[in-house]
Amino acid sequence: MRHEPTGPGGAGSISYEPHGEIGLLRDPRAWALLLAGMLTVMSNSTIAPALPGIEAMFRDTPNADLLTRLLVTAPSLMVALAASFAGYAADRFGRRNQLLVAAIVFAIAGTAGLYLPSLESILASRLLLGVAVAAIMTSQSALIGDYYTGIARARLMGYQVAMMNFAGFFFVMSAGGLAGISAVLPFGIYAISLPLLPLFFFVIKEPKHRAMHQAVALPGDEGQAGWKFFVGALSALIFVSFVLFYIVPTQIPFYLFEIGYTDATAGGWVLGGMMLSCAIFAVAFDRVRPVLGRGGTPALGYAMMAGGFAMFYLFHALPVLILAAALTGGAFGLMMPTFFTACLNAAPARLRGTAMGVFTTCMFFGQFASPLASQPVIANIGYENTFLLIAVSLGVIAVGVFFGLQERATSAIAQPAE
Repeated sequence: MRHEPTGPGGAGSISYEPHGEIGLLRDPRAWALLLAGMLTVMSNSTIAPALPGIEAMFRDTPNADLLTRLLVTAPSLMVALAASFAGYAADRFGRRNQLLVAAIVFAIAGTAGLYLPSLESILASRLLLGVAVAAIMTSQSALIGDYYTGIARARLMGYQVAMMNFAGFFFVMSAGGLAGISAVLPFGIYAISLPLLPLFFFVIKEPKHRAMHQAVALPGDEGQAGWKFFVGALSALIFVSFVLFYIVPTQIPFYLFEIGYTDATAGGWVLGGMMLSCAIFAVAFDRVRPVLGRGGTPALGYAMMAGGFAMFYLFHALPVLILAAALTGGAFGLMMPTFFTACLNAAPARLRGTAMGVFTTCMFFGQFASPLASQPVIANIGYENTFLLIAVSLGVIAVGVFFGLQERATSAIAQPAE
C-alpha cells in the first residue's frame, strides 16, 4: 500500500497499487473501469443481428439498404473523428466528469432506436453514440494510467481486452434473441450504462496530475523522452493492425460462402472462436509479457496472426478455419494490452487522455478502413492470394516489432517502478 498526499479533487487520502490478481480484483476502481471499457465494444456489433428486421421496417425509406448497414459502421467513424478531441477534453476538463456525462449520452443515443420514427434519425443517434464511445474510451484508458503502474496496469489492460471480447459475444447473442421478438429491441441493451452510473460516481475519483502537483512525482509520470513520436508510431502500427485484423470479421463470412459453407452458423463458429481466443490470451498477457518482453510479446502476436492467415490460405476444412481464426484472435489478445500499456507508459501523466485519443482514433480508422482496403485487393487477386500476401506482410511486421520495441526495453516506458 502506498500513502500519497492528495488535495482537492484527488483520488482520496490513500492510493494503493494492488499486487497480484487477487489484490487487483478486490479494487472496486478496477471493476468500475473494466465495466466502463465493456461499454465501448457495444458500439458496432450489438445491433448487427437486427439489421434485416430494421431494413424491413423502413423498406419505404430511400436507400434503406445502405442506411441500415451504416448503422453498424457510423459509430466507428465518429469514434475515429472524435477520439482525439475527447482525449484533449479529458485532460482539460477532467476524466471522471467526462466518463459520467458520456455514460449518460451513451444510454440516450444507444436506446434512441427504440422510439425514433425514421431511419435517418436513428442513423443520427448512432453518430452521437460514436462520440459518447470516444469520450468513454479515452477517459477510461487515461484513468487506468492514472490509477495503476507497472504490472498492475498491464494486467488490467489484459483483463479489459478479455472482458470486451466476452461482453461482445454476450451482447451479440442477446441481441439475436431480442431481434427475434422485435427488430428494435436490441437498442434497449444500450441502457446498461445507466445502472453502472452510481458505481462510476461513487468509486471513480478524479486523480491528481501527480507530476504537476507533487514535489515528488511517481516514476513514469513525466513520460518518456520523445513520447510524441513513440505514441505516433504505435498509433500508426495499430491502424495497420486493425486494417489486417478486421479482414476476418468483414471478409471471412463471404469467403466461407464462396468455398461452400452456406450455413450462417459456420461464420458464427469462426468468429466465435476468434473472440473467445482473444479473451483467453488477453487474460494470459501478464504472464507472457514478463517472459517475452515488450518487443517479443506483440511479435509473437503478429507471428500467430501470420500463421492464422497462412492457414486460411492453405486449408478449407471448417475446424482448421476455426483454429486459424482463433490464432488471429489470440494474437490480438497479446498485442492490444501491449500497445495500450506502452502508450500509457510513454505519455506524461497530464496528457494521457490526449495520447489515448490519438491511439483510439487510429484504431477505429483502421477498423473502418479495413473493408475499403481489402475489397479491391480481393477483387483483383482473390481470397487465397490475399490471405497469403497478408501472412507474409505480418511475418515482416513481427520481425520489425520484435527488434524495434525490444531495443528500448530498459527505458522509462518499459516498466515503471512500483
